[in-house]
Amino acid sequence: MSRPMEPLAVGRVVGEVVDSFTPSVRMVITYHSNKQVANGYEFMPSFVATRPRVEIGGEDLRTAYTLIMTDPDAPSPSDPHLREHLHWMVTDIPGTTDASFGREVVSYETPKPVVGIHRYVFILFKQRGRQTVSPPASRDHFNTRRFSEENGLGLPVAAVYFNAQRETAARRR
Repeated sequence: MSRPMEPLAVGRVVGEVVDSFTPSVRMVITYHSNKQVANGYEFMPSFVATRPRVEIGGEDLRTAYTLIMTDPDAPSPSDPHLREHLHWMVTDIPGTTDASFGREVVSYETPKPVVGIHRYVFILFKQRGRQTVSPPASRDHFNTRRFSEENGLGLPVAAVYFNAQRETAARRR
């Protein structure tokens, strides 16, 4: 297993969300223009309340990508019976640009974990062509593998995840 895959395997993203793959496209995700998402980092839900900037590498502008953000731990890591919950989906993102150039087919939903530590996974797929991806019917019970198969996306070309848990009430003295 290659080095970039190790954190995804340790975090059970590979196995529970996607099959093993070889990363081949650079994907940089930043919140508030300076805080980059890295595998296993923890962010407070208030910090990730607005959608991030997602920069895509890739071959050129003619290549299109689909970005998925999912929570495989919904509603709780010990009982993820809603696995997966879809938080965001952008299709038709031109290579060498960012997600804002794509077509947002499922709007960004702020992570709001209630119980336990949740993983929020960003997965990038290379599309066969533009406008070849159909949005899912529901956010709940989303399945990244099935979605990829139904839309002919194949294995991911990039993935990264962060952790978040419920914020405690404001502490007062």
